[in-house]
Amino acid sequence: MSFIKDVKRVLIDGGVLIEKEWEVYMVVACLLARGHALIEGVPGVAKTYTAKSIARLLDLDFRRVQMTPDLLPSDIVGYYVFDQRTGEFRLKKGPIFTNILLADEINRASPRTQSALLEAMQERQATIEGQTFKLEEPFVVLATQNPIEMEGVFPLPEAQVDRFLAKIVTGYTSHRGFVEILKRVYEIEAAIENLKPVIPRSAVLEEISRSAGVRVEDSVLDYIASVVEETRNHPAVKLGGSPRAGIAILKLAKAWAYLDGRNYVIPDDVKVVAKPALIHRIILKPEYELQGVTTEKVVSDVLTKVPVPRP
Repeated sequence: MSFIKDVKRVLIDGGVLIEKEWEVYMVVACLLARGHALIEGVPGVAKTYTAKSIARLLDLDFRRVQMTPDLLPSDIVGYYVFDQRTGEFRLKKGPIFTNILLADEINRASPRTQSALLEAMQERQATIEGQTFKLEEPFVVLATQNPIEMEGVFPLPEAQVDRFLAKIVTGYTSHRGFVEILKRVYEIEAAIENLKPVIPRSAVLEEISRSAGVRVEDSVLDYIASVVEETRNHPAVKLGGSPRAGIAILKLAKAWAYLDGRNYVIPDDVKVVAKPALIHRIILKPEYELQGVTTEKVVSDVLTKVPVPRP
């Protein structure tokens, strides 16, 4: 498992992304699991830099869309334009035809535009004027949102939130990390622009295929099912994890094990990916939300309660 070591060497050890090792590993895990990620964090915590850097290192096409209230679905998937020279309509593909699509501040787009991503995320295809086009593999949507902004935003409906394999919560660096960024700000910006691939795109597809072949014992599958089912029994939960939540944990756990250099999943892999896979899928009862209970706490409670299978 060499490519993740190269990614870590360049981005983390090389100081390109300071104190963002967790975010980098989770985005790569989503890529290996053929899933999409919702990245939540305040502005200025390197969400765009993280996506762009990974795309460059893995030799993948990268497009960024700034989501705004006036953005139309056709601005994302594309449209036909009339070519006066040929007298025919010509397809102008939108930014969704890429490998990694960064939908920046997705909750600023209207529900109609947000829904334009649903078909691509679920079916890996886009429909333009009744004609369907398959999207090139790998295809990953990385959507960002600001957790504190309340004005001028359209909260994502549960059906669309559920399409994200993981929710990656990112925050500020430590004081030492912040000082390091200030010291090397121009150097970091230049380094990101000059990143070279550490693996060809064709090899990325092979890595995705190998990741899917990671073994999972029945005892670990039982553990995953128990964790998801226990979220439904928590007193603070109105709606717990669905079967899709369990599938998300399974896919992420297999990818995480593969990144760790193993061809089998252990319970610790499940523990690592449980929060990113579950926190955006659990709906709390209003009275518990008012008391300050969070979905992160619910998952922590569940992981503490459910017995871990023995080897």
